[in-house]
Amino acid sequence: MKVLGVGAHPDDIEIFAGGTFAKYAERGDEVTIAYVTDGQMGHATLPPEEIAAIRKEEAQAACDLLGAKMIWLGFQDEFFFYNMESRTAFVDMVRQVGPDVLITHYPDMFSGDHTGVGQQANDAAIVVNMPNLKTDYAPVEIPQVYFMEAPCGVGFIPDEYVDITDVFEIKKKLVSCHKSQSEWLKYCADIDYIELIEVTARFRGLQAGVRYAEGFKRSPRGWMGDLTRRVLP
Repeated sequence: MKVLGVGAHPDDIEIFAGGTFAKYAERGDEVTIAYVTDGQMGHATLPPEEIAAIRKEEAQAACDLLGAKMIWLGFQDEFFFYNMESRTAFVDMVRQVGPDVLITHYPDMFSGDHTGVGQQANDAAIVVNMPNLKTDYAPVEIPQVYFMEAPCGVGFIPDEYVDITDVFEIKKKLVSCHKSQSEWLKYCADIDYIELIEVTARFRGLQAGVRYAEGFKRSPRGWMGDLTRRVLP
């Protein structure tokens, strides 16, 4: 399969769905991760241009570790808006990849970027097959869309789970590629990166009857695709 992850910031896919993407990659699926914003707000002392460059390098390191292709859209961190520019960019992104499944943010989260990216990705996915919608890439089939875990699981009730017990160490390595954000989370919220993903994965694992798991919700627009086919690993 072709799998596309769409995260608002560099590190979101790795934190909230890194284990699932590791399982996709491990079984030989074609994985692409799109980072929508440049992450320029993610540091206490470094200027925006410098931390944005660092975060792009960290994102590339995570993709290299995963064996994934990277798409860097470069919208300004904390200023992602739903407009013609972003809609066109998202349609082109999905058409470029032609995914069977697209995983993104649940569009009702604490962060405006998370909410906007999740909504835009879900909306864009439903129109990528329309011939009259002209962009740089040709129309493709509509992918199944899944929403990934919320920060700390707050306000998010999964419909489906993925057992990530056997790839949890890989998930930790993927998250650890984003070293600058380990420092940032410690500074702004006194949160340890690894503790965050371990507690959340153990919590979902208890719900799913395994050691570690990640939770997902299928987009309600999934009825337009083949709901009888399992697309999560």
